[in-house]
Amino acid sequence: MIDRTRLAALYAREQASFVSAHPRSARAYADANHLFGQVPMTWMNKKAGAYPIYLDRALGNRVWDLDGFEYIDFALGDTGAMAGHSPAATVAAVQHRASDLGGITTMLPTEDAEWVGAELTRRFGLDRWSFALTATDANRWAIRLVRAITGRPKILFNSYCYHGSVDESLIVVGPDGEGMSRPGNVGEPVDVTVTSRVAEFNDLEGLERQLAHGDVAAVLMEPALTNIGIVLPEPGYLEGVRELTRKYGTLLINDETHTFSAGPGGATRLWNLEPDILVIGKSIGGGIPIGAYGLSAEFAASALARTDLDLIDMGGVGGTLAGNPLSMAAARATLENVLTDEAFEHMIATATLFTEGVQAAIDRFGLPWSVSQLGARTEYRFSNPAPRDGTESNAAADGELEDFLHLYLLNRGILLTPFHNMALMSPVTTAADVVAHHVIFEQALGELLGS
Repeated sequence: MIDRTRLAALYAREQASFVSAHPRSARAYADANHLFGQVPMTWMNKKAGAYPIYLDRALGNRVWDLDGFEYIDFALGDTGAMAGHSPAATVAAVQHRASDLGGITTMLPTEDAEWVGAELTRRFGLDRWSFALTATDANRWAIRLVRAITGRPKILFNSYCYHGSVDESLIVVGPDGEGMSRPGNVGEPVDVTVTSRVAEFNDLEGLERQLAHGDVAAVLMEPALTNIGIVLPEPGYLEGVRELTRKYGTLLINDETHTFSAGPGGATRLWNLEPDILVIGKSIGGGIPIGAYGLSAEFAASALARTDLDLIDMGGVGGTLAGNPLSMAAARATLENVLTDEAFEHMIATATLFTEGVQAAIDRFGLPWSVSQLGARTEYRFSNPAPRDGTESNAAADGELEDFLHLYLLNRGILLTPFHNMALMSPVTTAADVVAHHVIFEQALGELLGS
């Protein structure tokens, strides 16, 4: 249904408008001669405009750039700012820790850490917790532990999963149905098939075929795929994963870094899941770096009983800044006062309004698209029915169409997550914010389709 000539012309118009309106961001980007790729992290070059917009300030679900434009932020730091930018309770706790108490990093425990661990147990059910600075590190350390305890070398992932920059996870299902390195993987230390196995999400038969090799220490998975577009589990799939992992003596790790959007206890509580280990990061610190992994009581006891494992010094499960007082204070304040059970009720209700409005627009224009919701997170895809696994989801991408929609929205004050068409709600996102998106989204579709 998309006229590609019309799409290209509209995109060129939006690019010209963007460049004209953002001269200060243009200068900042042009002057970034000492940065690799001209940005602090190369993924900041994932942009629909000619260059990134540069941040001036942010508060709540609003962002202002150097050129003075205000945006309704549905990206929210790709979940890192799910609590909203600079939530008051978190800011106060950080200021108190840094200014009044002092001791931002000390390699000493604080009482806040136990409070955060107890709260994570209440929400997710895992008994023992340890902390990192990112979910990537938490995943890496969990992988080392499961390999040590099981004596098995491989970790199984879903094709096109997201677990940060964990080397083992960059594996996809190839044309022959077996694993291969994910396209674009940079400098893999070894062939990823040496360390990993892979099965498609929602494919229990493929999962069992891989587990039957008997060399998989753990399945590390998101309860729903998120970073390749939301792919929801089919009825019975997650229960089947747990049954198969137990059948083959394989541990189960749930990565809730993004699926925390499902509710105050993530998908694990919402769907009554029973992982052996759970990983979370980003959002629980309210913008301050943190990651965490939780262990079942049984697994924690097994690890601590291994006198041959140096879990204190050389165990590969540490980091000088991990568990620092500032991160712990931020996490306590965020979980206690910001990302509360009541806040999630509001966030999910707002996301439902977003989902319903996008679906109504899709129906009104007769587009063969779909929209999926995972609690406070919603996303539209350029396919219908919605993709059921990572490979289908990757194939449904349309970079040209996505860039046009993102830039059209940005030029009119709406930010979506740059990696895909995902919108995330914060505790302060309002119904009016959602309506503002829908008005502009429908304008974009009307111009694109000539309606």
